[in-house]
Amino acid sequence: MDINQESLNLHYKLQGKIEVISRKKIETKEDLSLLYTPGVAQPCREIAADYNKSFELTRRNNLVAVITDGSAVLGLGDIGPAAGMPVMEGKCALFKEFADVDAFPICINSKDVDTIVQTIYLISQSFGGINLEDIAAPRCFEVEKRLKELCDIPVFHDDQHGTAIVVAAAMLNALKITGNEMGQMRIVVNGAGAAGIAIGKLLISMGFGNIIMCDINGIICEGDAGLNPGQEVSHVSNRNKEHGSLADAMKGADAFVGVSRPGLVTKEMVGTMNKGIVFAMANPVPEIMPEEALKGGAAVVGTGRSDFPNQINNVLVFPGIFKGALSVRAREITEAMKREAAYAIAKMIPEEELRADYIIPSPLNRQVADVVARAVAETAKREGIARSALLTILYRAVLETAHALRQHGRPAGRWRPYQVISAFRTRRYATRASLFCG
Repeated sequence: MDINQESLNLHYKLQGKIEVISRKKIETKEDLSLLYTPGVAQPCREIAADYNKSFELTRRNNLVAVITDGSAVLGLGDIGPAAGMPVMEGKCALFKEFADVDAFPICINSKDVDTIVQTIYLISQSFGGINLEDIAAPRCFEVEKRLKELCDIPVFHDDQHGTAIVVAAAMLNALKITGNEMGQMRIVVNGAGAAGIAIGKLLISMGFGNIIMCDINGIICEGDAGLNPGQEVSHVSNRNKEHGSLADAMKGADAFVGVSRPGLVTKEMVGTMNKGIVFAMANPVPEIMPEEALKGGAAVVGTGRSDFPNQINNVLVFPGIFKGALSVRAREITEAMKREAAYAIAKMIPEEELRADYIIPSPLNRQVADVVARAVAETAKREGIARSALLTILYRAVLETAHALRQHGRPAGRWRPYQVISAFRTRRYATRASLFCG
């Protein structure tokens, strides 16, 4: 079967992979009055009085924007926003299929950071979360950073963090096969773009060991000229300040993670590794084909492809990440949430079932999203960023305080409970608490 032609035929037939479905049929005048005018005015008034009601009275509570500028689409590169639409639609379909999260594709016709950030920020109050997709490095780092500062909903660049989480999950199980010790590993990450840098940072954060980052010029070391803003990972990677080529980096390495280009690794290079774990994830052609890596002595091999064992695919991550974050109205996705998501995915395979060709759940495993969602939601609660719980506590505290003030003959002041809660909806307004409590 020619998968490309079959896919093209299907796309012509479907003319789009997603659609909008009404959650209530409109069959009578009463239906029309309730769902639209005049009845719809009342939820509008409620939201105008309390911003947080927008999550209760609209689909915003379960709606994610999947946004690209079309500059780094799959392995196709900069093909533009319109050409990126099939991928964004596919992503939205995965959100719905695997996590029952509604998602909407948005393709922005600009590569200007200010324009992208402003556009997304201005539409952000229509959504419960923002999934950035296929935006080229280093622009993607600045876009995500600024949006996190501006928006009061989770912003998550899946190419970075989704990939990093699924790699970490696979690595947790792979080291159990090879017998490596956590904290003692030497891991080479080849490809210092969006995914590679995020992988390096997360592996360091989780304490795997010494992470050696490589790009087209070889090993990245702190102080190298020409590092882009996203490559500050050089400050915490490459502990011994090594220099050299990719082949030099792989000598004695316990693991290799490739998010780069086809054919960069040979079986001879794998042969210099120590009980080699090889994740060759360039798509559609990996850095080294699995059979070649195994001939070179690799103990565990994974790729991004579905036609080989151990498919390391971020569809295991993003549906559950957002489902969990939305369920508790977390205002962001933190490093701790990413770590816990990785552990949750890894634990999906019982230790007695682990094999060299089975270290990660199938991307089609429908249970993964719920497991990840629970881990993310619980972490958000522990970290105090689960607003569904925080707002309930705050609202009760406000009512009790106002009641106590009235009992003592003191006015509660010009602040109403909903105004105090609305003021808490972003961190930058948190100081307003003193106006009520001070």
